[in-house]
Amino acid sequence: MIRISALARHPLAIAGALVATAMAVVFVALAIAMTAGWLDNPYAGLVVFVVVPALFVVGVLLIPAGMQLQRRKQAHHADPAEDWPVVDFRRPVVRRTALLVTALTAVNVVIMLLAGYGGLHWMESPGFCGQACHTPMHPQFTAWQSGSHARIACVKCHIGEGAAAFAHAKLSGVRQLVHVGAGSYERPIPPGAQMPPGAQAQTCLGCHRTDRITGDVIRVIREYADDAAGTETRTILQMHVGAASPSGRAIHWHADPAVRVEYIATDNRAETIPYVRVTRPGGQVTEFVSPDAKEEAFDAGMRRRMDCIDCHNTVGHPIAQTPERAVDDAIAAGLVSRQLPHARREAVRLMTAHATDANGAGAIERGMRTFYQAQQTSIDQRALAMNATALEGLYGRNVFPAMKVTWGSYPDNKGHVTSSGCFRCHGGSQVAKDGSTINGDCEYCHKQIEAPPGS
Repeated sequence: MIRISALARHPLAIAGALVATAMAVVFVALAIAMTAGWLDNPYAGLVVFVVVPALFVVGVLLIPAGMQLQRRKQAHHADPAEDWPVVDFRRPVVRRTALLVTALTAVNVVIMLLAGYGGLHWMESPGFCGQACHTPMHPQFTAWQSGSHARIACVKCHIGEGAAAFAHAKLSGVRQLVHVGAGSYERPIPPGAQMPPGAQAQTCLGCHRTDRITGDVIRVIREYADDAAGTETRTILQMHVGAASPSGRAIHWHADPAVRVEYIATDNRAETIPYVRVTRPGGQVTEFVSPDAKEEAFDAGMRRRMDCIDCHNTVGHPIAQTPERAVDDAIAAGLVSRQLPHARREAVRLMTAHATDANGAGAIERGMRTFYQAQQTSIDQRALAMNATALEGLYGRNVFPAMKVTWGSYPDNKGHVTSSGCFRCHGGSQVAKDGSTINGDCEYCHKQIEAPPGS
């Protein structure tokens, strides 16, 4: 009879036992460190929940492999009738061995369950989505951190509910991992990357309610001139947002569950929409079709039901559409000082000039200091330093040369100033059978209360 202890003496089995034991200890120690918050490196999860458990499994598998090799070695000199060990629980040594194997198996199972749970939890974290795949998702992760949804984890919006959505997301993740490893991912990453079907019902409406009484809201748009003082002009709009709008119209009518708006887009950005189908609460259906659209374009196009993200497509990770808009917002927020002459003009000029420069942040600061040092008048150095810091921050949050992301790379459909936005459907190009078009009247969505002088 071949004793199990004898089989376990093979060098490969001994090496496997050492590796498995060492990795078990390392995993427990690192898992405790992560739980205590001592490891904040974005790649810590990759080591703790992927690399270490993988090495642990390799060590465990080496043990039976070594024992099998030892069995083959001893089989050449043993009686064939005694090739297989006999388990006799009447012997104390067998009972002790069985107890030890059972205990070690239980420990192995616990370690793998903890590793699996920890790995799943880590792979759902924003750090994994935006930092482990650093270069591809750097623009989205950076924009997400400064956006209105910065406290919402990526998976809350990008993975739908249920096992099917989870499996689809993980399989997509494997494909994306292959692209990252091969460096074959798109630059920039396509807009609206793979939001799950029915995103409005599964994600947005988990926090936002369509039946909430909102009514009209006031929006103030501040813009600044390129003169020395950076003269401010204001546009004040009364936006007809919710169902309680006095006008009887509302922008969020599109998201009303009683209304069904469907469309076909013929490009991957959903910027060209030749077909719109509206089903109203009473069941009345109206189809609007672009006269020059071809039937084969409909077959090849993307058909979907309109929901929140068709307009709020950049809400998760907004990137400024133009340097002008970014600078104007920074001035309005008090981040860029107008005490410097031509502050707005120079800021926009430098932002535009270095829109694709890998060292743009430093070049913007140097360019600003060079311009003001050449002036004959004294310059407020504190304001200069403040503006340089603010512009560096704006550049770093909106321009990512490695991913070919710059101003306007991701069109914002919530409006119609910097992109087609609303006019993708409300531009009058789609016509119904009765000759009517989708209403494109400005005051259908908002009313101008105050306009800039001379407008």
